Amino acid sequence: MTKETIIQKIISNKNRPLLNFCLKDKTEIFTNSLFYTLFDATACVEKNIEQLELDFKEIFSLACLNKERSYENIWSSFISKLPEILENLNLDAQEFVNNDPASNSIEEVYLAYPGFYAIAIFRFSHELFLLNTPLIPRLMSEYAHSKTGTDIHPGATIGKSFFIDHATGTVIGETCLIKDHVKIYQGVTLGALQVEKSMKGTKRHPTVENNVTIYANATILGGNTVIGENCTIGGNVWITESIPKNMLVYHKSETKLKQKI
Repeated sequence: MTKETIIQKIISNKNRPLLNFCLKDKTEIFTNSLFYTLFDATACVEKNIEQLELDFKEIFSLACLNKERSYENIWSSFISKLPEILENLNLDAQEFVNNDPASNSIEEVYLAYPGFYAIAIFRFSHELFLLNTPLIPRLMSEYAHSKTGTDIHPGATIGKSFFIDHATGTVIGETCLIKDHVKIYQGVTLGALQVEKSMKGTKRHPTVENNVTIYANATILGGNTVIGENCTIGGNVWITESIPKNMLVYHKSETKLKQKI
């Protein structure tokens, strides 16, 4: 096969004229700029908001296949929510300080905690998801996933004062509902009991009520599964049914020692 033939076969099989990977790169830049605008003390908010609008206009034009849709209403609604989002993120950061004995200051949380960064990008992307913004929210969440190891679908609903310790391996599905003052640890999965395309648009992921703690590597599955308020879910448990409030759920392991002869 000649070089020219190889090139023509690659071109013919690409067949995705609307797929432009600069959208991915530009969305990642937009995401970081948004984070710095809200938290970096040296950032000029007024100047950055103006630049963010220009950046959003560009990525929206790349993401939206319906060229009759305008970015203006989405952007206006989104920035009007930024003060509320920032207030909620400050509550999230304080939850880290209050609950992690390794935390030395709230500044450390903002600068160094992957769980906080993942929550921040989730709150940004969730607001754009609610505004039916095409593709951009998912690109934002996947960028945070790549940076932190935490996979939170922008369609999930998460209440105030949320805490993810260590972050790595955490998965929160699209229709998950998490209420206030919930703490989860690394490797936790809040997922679907089964995965079928016909289930699109239905509640497939669990509900977690107020003041629940879920320890490392616990797996909780199913749209009808509700973890009642004030529950503590121990590490490595597998849950597919609802748990009443005020319960302690744990996995009892058995270790056997064999004496060498």
